[in-house]
Amino acid sequence: MSAQTTKSGKLTGAARTEALAPLLAAGWSEVEGRDAITKRFVFGNFVGAFGWMTQAALWAEKLDHHPEWSNVYKTVEVTLTTHDAGGLSMRDIELAEKMDALAG
Repeated sequence: MSAQTTKSGKLTGAARTEALAPLLAAGWSEVEGRDAITKRFVFGNFVGAFGWMTQAALWAEKLDHHPEWSNVYKTVEVTLTTHDAGGLSMRDIELAEKMDALAG
């Protein structure tokens, strides 16, 4: 399996472009100066944000891939990258998709 197709290998070239396209269309954006993606999730209130974070944390643990994130009241800022791969991997894509699904 090449680095482009392993779950924890850094995504490059066409594989990176193809994997990112649906996420960029769904509101994720690339982080300037880093091989990472970011998204702001806004909920109705703190309980909604915290509940989503709890669900996302369970999935992050299951996927053995943990986000960089912060929460202020009803807003959660998320950044995803695979540190041991030196950039974006399929682990980031999978967790981003799961986060979007949980947010509805």
